[in-house]
Amino acid sequence: MTDHTAHDQDIRSVRDMTVVVTGASGRTGRRVAEAARAAGFRVRAVSRARGFDWTDRSTWADVLRGADAAYLAHPADIGSPAAAGAVGALAREAVGLGVRRLVLLSSRGEEQARPAEEALRESGADWTVVRAAWFAQNFSEGPLVDGLRHGELVFPAGEVREPFIDVRDIADVVVAVLTAGGRYVGRDLEVSGPRLLTFREAVAEIAGATGGELAYVPVTAREYGDVLAGFGVPSEEAEFLVGLFGSLLDGRNAHLSDGVRQVLGREPRDFTDFAREAAAAGVWKA
Repeated sequence: MTDHTAHDQDIRSVRDMTVVVTGASGRTGRRVAEAARAAGFRVRAVSRARGFDWTDRSTWADVLRGADAAYLAHPADIGSPAAAGAVGALAREAVGLGVRRLVLLSSRGEEQARPAEEALRESGADWTVVRAAWFAQNFSEGPLVDGLRHGELVFPAGEVREPFIDVRDIADVVVAVLTAGGRYVGRDLEVSGPRLLTFREAVAEIAGATGGELAYVPVTAREYGDVLAGFGVPSEEAEFLVGLFGSLLDGRNAHLSDGVRQVLGREPRDFTDFAREAAAAGVWKA
């Protein structure tokens, strides 16, 4: 009887909670919003197109006021020069408006991300940082898709191994963290997929799922910077990415993290399943 009552109280508390989800049109934000709704939260899914702009502080208060928690996903890389200031300022404004429970998406192994994480810690929030491995969905959503649709992936990852994580697992972890009371407050959680793959092996799995022929073309970070410039990426942003890939893809992330199992009590989704589902949805058809 006691356990049942406690469970009912937990459900009611979730249903009474409003969570702001930034980046709600992005890879993680969209899934966090879906998972939070499924868990019973009232969700404010916001983005630049939905009344919230990380670069315009006048849009922040109306989005945050009256909420209980927020998921923070900075639109640029979390290690970009602008991220720490924006995360710190938004977190302080949230706390000032009574939104103390904040979960920040960060990047596993990225030293450039530490200032943004520290800005969150210093804000006075009840914070949790979720440090994620490379997203499996980076292959199916975003700038890498076009190359794969035309038969090759050009990328500066060499033969480094990465435990690609399905962003649905990130969303499930974020929502579980928000429903767990204070259990994960003040914690850094590292999440990854269940096994290590090189980018070449990942492309081969996608090829197997699509039934097509795909090539992986490793280049240096500097050569990739030229590719980005050809895509019209501003020189300052391209230079940052060159430095980021040069460090992040040096093998430092060639290990598994147990955050998904720790929080959810299950194994992470496997890359093979992701590739099959995305292929069935026609993601890589030219």
